[in-house]
Amino acid sequence: QVQLVESGGGLVQAGGSLRLSCAASGRTFSRSAMGWFRQVPGKEREFVAANRWTGGSTYYADSVQGRFTISRDNAENTVYLQMNSLKPEDTAVYYCAAARPVNSGSGFYASRITSYDYWGQGTQVTVSS
Repeated sequence: QVQLVESGGGLVQAGGSLRLSCAASGRTFSRSAMGWFRQVPGKEREFVAANRWTGGSTYYADSVQGRFTISRDNAENTVYLQMNSLKPEDTAVYYCAAARPVNSGSGFYASRITSYDYWGQGTQVTVSS
């Protein structure tokens, strides 16, 4: 059983930066693929970024490519989302997600909600114009 606890959300001006953190429980964190999604009212949950492990493959949505960076600290069981050059359209509730190690191999589809087994509670990010 994995629990994900998110932090770092808040209000920031357009062009600013914010770093989200997701602390994970469990002994298999380093072997788990991790992802970030976001959702606004009336819209489906949208893929943002994902990675499998430190030094492994990373994936980004076109809308955040070049602005956001996903990273992880296995010693701290924490995954981060560094968000730079924020835009008002980045405003959303951001969710951290984890895939079990057995699901984190070559068949992993980073952008699909069904690829992940555990989800955080979400943290609000608001970008003002």
